[in-house]
Amino acid sequence: MPVLGAAIGAILRYVVPGRGTHGLLLLPAIGACTTAIAWVLMVVGGFSLGEPWIWLLALVAPVVTCTIAAVALARVRPERDAQRLQRLLATR
Repeated sequence: MPVLGAAIGAILRYVVPGRGTHGLLLLPAIGACTTAIAWVLMVVGGFSLGEPWIWLLALVAPVVTCTIAAVALARVRPERDAQRLQRLLATR
């Protein structure tokens, strides 16, 4: 199941704008971790593998978390990089 989460993260890397603000493997890693966590929580919560909810949550969770991560990084990273560059140049 984490492989599907990684695939979802890889697809979202090219769908959500701002992919220059994060690394190649960040969103697939977030997707895989999110899928694994959602799957384990649902299994421990008593859901059986035959129920559609466990599959639905395990596939929707990485979409949500990867999209939030990509949008947040695209918004915050360029500004922080510019601030860091100014700080580094100011120490010369």
